[in-house]
Amino acid sequence: MVEIILITGGARSGKSRHARQLAESLAGEKLFVATSPVTDPEMHQRIERHREERRNSGWQTVEESVDLDEILLANRDYGVVLVDCLTLWVNNLLFTDSGNKLTEDLLADKVEKVIEACRTRDGTVLFVTNEVGLGIVPENPLARRYRDLVGRCNQEIAKTADRVIMTICGIPMTLKEEE
Repeated sequence: MVEIILITGGARSGKSRHARQLAESLAGEKLFVATSPVTDPEMHQRIERHREERRNSGWQTVEESVDLDEILLANRDYGVVLVDCLTLWVNNLLFTDSGNKLTEDLLADKVEKVIEACRTRDGTVLFVTNEVGLGIVPENPLARRYRDLVGRCNQEIAKTADRVIMTICGIPMTLKEEE
């Protein structure tokens, strides 16, 4: 049976570090699913820094920007999977969406497929995401749409998750913990 953990927080809140440390404390082979595409030299440096942090900790890494359910299904042998991050996954879905067809309901269907893929496995799946709803309302329609999609994604994962942890200033706080 799988345990699903959602770790959220603001930008630079320590959520990825906490997720990695938590994952490394668990038994089993570890898979890191990176959703971030390399978009510029600075992003390339960030990705390399994250790879270096995992280098000697027994992680295998796979990069997948859109098809999370397929990656989870194809890698059932890993006891611990860390997906970092859902925020970029939603970004990638939004920018590969021709014709503006990605609605909140369609996104919820995609999230359900990811959750179903989690349920086919044993071990632990950790998802990292940004809490984007704590700031001001964005001034343009695309940014508001993105905020709404990420918010819906987070709600759908949190509803199913066994644990939800929020990090603020590097301090993890448990919001939900199922027995």
